[in-house]
Amino acid sequence: MNRYGLIRGLWWPAFVVLVGVNALLANAHILGWGQSWPFYLILAGVLLLAQRAALAAEGYPGAPYAGANSAGPAQPAAAQNTSSAATAETALSPKRHEGFENDVNGGQS
Repeated sequence: MNRYGLIRGLWWPAFVVLVGVNALLANAHILGWGQSWPFYLILAGVLLLAQRAALAAEGYPGAPYAGANSAGPAQPAAAQNTSSAATAETALSPKRHEGFENDVNGGQS
């Protein structure tokens, strides 16, 4: 059985165990039923994250959050073309002009 199937099969047993622990704590007057709802949300979130991680680890192409490129696996940074990104000029990082390194006003008058 694959990891995804194993995690998917643990949903109901995990919630049954949580209900049993919650009943034990409620019977001991430690934690009431009305105060335990965050634990159910936390358990559901952890199980969903585990399922998505298992799908991504198996290389499932439709796995959510598998990478930035949904058409295939993400490329390593060394394989990406960085020549156009290094020379791109944006409003936040304007292109540096030669000869203004030592100018007090930064080349502006």
